[in-house]
Amino acid sequence: MQIQIIAIGKVREAYIREGIEIYRTRLSPWHKIAMTDLPEERIPEKCSDTEKQTIKEREGRRMMAAAPKRSIGVALDPLGDLLSSDELSARMSQWELEGQGNISFLIGGSLGLAPAVTRHADLVLSLSRMTFPHQLVRLILIEQIYRADCISRKIPYHK
Repeated sequence: MQIQIIAIGKVREAYIREGIEIYRTRLSPWHKIAMTDLPEERIPEKCSDTEKQTIKEREGRRMMAAAPKRSIGVALDPLGDLLSSDELSARMSQWELEGQGNISFLIGGSLGLAPAVTRHADLVLSLSRMTFPHQLVRLILIEQIYRADCISRKIPYHK
């Protein structure tokens, strides 16, 4: 299975990049993991709601264009479905059994995701109702993907 994590902005913190690389390496025997960082729009200091919406729409179009055409789209949004690690594992295993070879996880920028991204997603997933820096979400997500994979492979990591 190919897993693509498409995110707005770059990871600036070295410790986050190192953590992502640890889990990417652990997943590499079973999955091809691609990380796609898309440029974030400049947000003016005094930004109206209309301008914020326009920025999210521009970022959203780039995200959807970057996702492989035949992939499961998983949009990360705080208002999405809260799944346990076991439930995420079951969902990913089901997709794999159905022959879905690609999953694209979509992480918005500091303003979040455009409504078009969440509307077109096969799953809108929340990692928590809490707010996390969008750079840190990449690390939390890839760790959860690894945990889900360990659960399905019955590797004791997840305990």
